[in-house]
Amino acid sequence: MTMIEFRNVSFSYDSGNPVVADLSFSIGRGETVGLIGANGAGKSTIMKLLLGLVTGEGEITVDGLPMNRQNLPAIRQRIGFVLQDSDNQMFMPTVYEDMIFGPRNYGVSKEETDRRVDDVLKCLGLQELKHRYNHKISGGEKRMAAIATILAMEPEMILMDEPSTALDPVNRRTVINTVNRLPQTKLIASHDLDMILDTCQRVILLAGGAIVADGDAETILRDRELLEANRMELPFCLQGRR
Repeated sequence: MTMIEFRNVSFSYDSGNPVVADLSFSIGRGETVGLIGANGAGKSTIMKLLLGLVTGEGEITVDGLPMNRQNLPAIRQRIGFVLQDSDNQMFMPTVYEDMIFGPRNYGVSKEETDRRVDDVLKCLGLQELKHRYNHKISGGEKRMAAIATILAMEPEMILMDEPSTALDPVNRRTVINTVNRLPQTKLIASHDLDMILDTCQRVILLAGGAIVADGDAETILRDRELLEANRMELPFCLQGRR
């Protein structure tokens, strides 16, 4: 079953300079797809289009719902978005208060919300952060807490924009392992191609707002010539290999 579909979608921040142009692709329920490309390729714009933060031409559907003003609340309830900048996501005084904000506002009971919070924190090994103040935790801890707030909402689909930014190796591996366990549909935009290789079965490569390649992650991420032609390099784990 299709979870996301773009049909001939175009968007420009200013007339005559499209950020994405005539873009068409679909993502099935339960797929984990990596969205890669150099800076300015259109990755973040695709995320914004999926959340209805910007409106372009063409058709977008999420879980069968056409993207329009009437359907936007239902679409956003299905999507959890891990922002690139955790400071823009963590706005309550404590980690616990941030984690309960979404579920409680969607009508989830306090008991169920507290169960979700404890389960997610245990899964991520973050129990000690539960009642910590956001302004007193490190950048890496805040990044992990931001991911926890989205998981506590139990969305049907998760969008992640540069999820490994500011993470130390241990927390980065925790995020990778967590992503691999999650059953939700996942779209991950990242320059961390090693993480994409570890988490995604499929990759969409963007350049100039168009799809250059769409297919098996291993095949695309091992193609040195393709990546270098689009201002990227092989994942570190593959560099030096032929």
